[in-house]
Amino acid sequence: MRVLLRLLGLLLLAGAFAAVIVDGTRSIAAGHLNLLPFSDVITRASPDAVARLHGVVQAHAPALWDPVFVTVLLLPSWVVSGVFGLLLLVAGRPRRPTIGHSRR
Repeated sequence: MRVLLRLLGLLLLAGAFAAVIVDGTRSIAAGHLNLLPFSDVITRASPDAVARLHGVVQAHAPALWDPVFVTVLLLPSWVVSGVFGLLLLVAGRPRRPTIGHSRR
């Protein structure tokens, strides 16, 4: 399970790095800062995903939609991907060896 978490975390970090490169290239070409929000990435992957997410959140925890989910959806895609990738890497890191204790 840890290997899968680390692999997914590394893939998300690689995606974040690619998104930084794309945002940087688009910003240089446009002459001003041009960042792709996370909501646009989700909408391109699945056009009705944000609407479904909104329905699920409104059904279970409506108070979380505006302060939490809207903020995350407006962040640049590389920030969201990088944070989730780092969290998965931390969750999948190997255990620290116990020094001086038997493992039996």
